[in-house]
Amino acid sequence: MNHQVSDALAALKKIGSVRALEASKPAGAGGGPEGGAGPIKPGNSHIHLPPNFSAFQNIEQVISLARQEHLRYLGASNYYDFAVYGDFARRAQAAGIFPIFGTEIICLLPDLRQQLVKINDPGNPGKMYLCGKSITRFSPLTPGGQAILEEIRQNDSTRMQAMIERLAAYCVRHGIPSGLDEAGVVQMIVRRHGCPRNSVYLQERHVAQALQEALWSRIPTGDRAAKLATLFGAPSKAKGLWDAADAVTVQNEIRTYLMKTNKPGFVEETFIGFAKARRLVLELGGIPCYPILADGTTPICQFEDPVEQLIARIKELGVFATELVPGRNAPEVLTRYAKALRAAGLVVTAGTEHNTLDLVPMTPSCKGGIPIPAELQAIFWEGACVLAAQQFLNVHGQTGYLDAQGILNPAYATDEARIEKLAHLGAAVIAKYTGR
Repeated sequence: MNHQVSDALAALKKIGSVRALEASKPAGAGGGPEGGAGPIKPGNSHIHLPPNFSAFQNIEQVISLARQEHLRYLGASNYYDFAVYGDFARRAQAAGIFPIFGTEIICLLPDLRQQLVKINDPGNPGKMYLCGKSITRFSPLTPGGQAILEEIRQNDSTRMQAMIERLAAYCVRHGIPSGLDEAGVVQMIVRRHGCPRNSVYLQERHVAQALQEALWSRIPTGDRAAKLATLFGAPSKAKGLWDAADAVTVQNEIRTYLMKTNKPGFVEETFIGFAKARRLVLELGGIPCYPILADGTTPICQFEDPVEQLIARIKELGVFATELVPGRNAPEVLTRYAKALRAAGLVVTAGTEHNTLDLVPMTPSCKGGIPIPAELQAIFWEGACVLAAQQFLNVHGQTGYLDAQGILNPAYATDEARIEKLAHLGAAVIAKYTGR
């Protein structure tokens, strides 16, 4: 086991007994309308940490920014490798921030693909992103979890290698040798983040960034616009300043013109099925959680519209937690979805992702930077507290929000009682763990 993660989980267990924390009163509670979780504390339930493609250079920067914005909890949702969680936990604890461990998985629902139903990926019918919240059994993995994770890693690694080879060959055919290869892409990530090579699992955005950097190094500034037009078959929207903003523009264009379906570098993805993705989350000790796109795309994906249909569909799939990324959503849409989800007895959280190079604020806000309404902040804080309770109860060998089979904890008579009691416990856990 990663000793830093082991220490972090041990520290979580040592903050007190389940009974003592269940009996405590959330710090600052005054009998007001806050509910079981007590007064609202700021936080973020979903970011990606390097070496995942991320806005951040390193974990030190992540925690520094979180402290500047006075966050009390921070949830990571990395793909397919969790070695970084040791450093994340150590630095978060030292900064008085509660770390919520998580993952994100891409899976396929073949029946919805055949029906051309878009789920939470606007470009690919049947493709679903599924999050896992409050995972604790990732170092070491269970045999079942290890097998599923290795299948995903192998599928992704094979695809990324083929895409890199196709992109390199395409550039050569157009008289623009890039020198792009898999080892070079990995080395770019290691150099940027100072991470071990064996912790790197390539994503499309990594490859696009590496190709952009390779082109920059080989094409003189004055020739770049013409060369990019040759590669893309269309003029680049880069402004010709060739600064960081133009680099991001070109990376996005590489994905659009060269890496998407039917483009020169495209390689078909191989996904695991939804049932296996959900099983992986449960093997990791986590809560399956559906991340909602809503009006992050127009029109809203059929699976998610209307919200009542979304609720019925995810419950049928055995998913009882949800997450919004408010930066995608207009306040009125965010409000409609969050309130409906919570009224249906689902846990609701909020994050920012930070899965591009854009270094937006760590505190979630609605589209255009509009602050999240207070009634929704209370819902998101309550949800984060339930995640903290799940993590805490897991390390004590007890059942939290749901059990190892994904069944909601039957110790509570209603969904409302379950969320309220666990939110109360989670608020106490966060206060005790962070010392504030």
